[in-house]
Amino acid sequence: MLEEDNFIDHIKAVFKQELPGRQAQLNMSTRLPQYQQERIPPDNARVAAVLVHLYYDQEWKLTLMERTNRGPHSGQISFPGGGVEKQDSNLTDTALREAQEEVGIYPDQVEILGKLTPLYIPVSNSLVHPFVGYSDIPPNYVLDPTEVQSVIEASFADFLNPDILKHRDLKVGRGLTLKDVPYFDINGYVVWGATAMMLSEFLVAFKKYHMLNS
Repeated sequence: MLEEDNFIDHIKAVFKQELPGRQAQLNMSTRLPQYQQERIPPDNARVAAVLVHLYYDQEWKLTLMERTNRGPHSGQISFPGGGVEKQDSNLTDTALREAQEEVGIYPDQVEILGKLTPLYIPVSNSLVHPFVGYSDIPPNYVLDPTEVQSVIEASFADFLNPDILKHRDLKVGRGLTLKDVPYFDINGYVVWGATAMMLSEFLVAFKKYHMLNS
């Protein structure tokens, strides 16, 4: 399933089937009502895109980044990405441009494989469109120090290990503590919230395809 020569074909096939959508996202959602309930994004929602970036370096890996302590998602683990800008001709361009600006992944080194279900994030009033892509060479990361604290090169195989799925209370802004939050424990990093919800859909779709075709 994770062999170098057929992994990307496997991912392409995943996107030819119906995606599990919000139900899979909710597997990793907090229990706050604004995340559990389906919400229509308001007209003033910020449109954004992120890149779920895969590459091979002795094994298949996934690019995650630790954000600096600024903005509504300060200090969190996320995918490279951000809001649409005037120069973007489409949402794919947004995801690729942001990945280059934030961590130095060049657009011409990425092949887009598919798109996951958009996710509305109330805390930042953002409608996020996740795109999955891969590079056939490991990235030479160059970080934007105003946006990115560090890059996390996560093993994709780790996400298939059920032991990394954990729960804990998390302190967030304004003294609020979220109870029993589901998260992925990746090398000691807590991957939760919108990033975990998008990952959840990708992993559910990946496992479903493998189960049906093994």
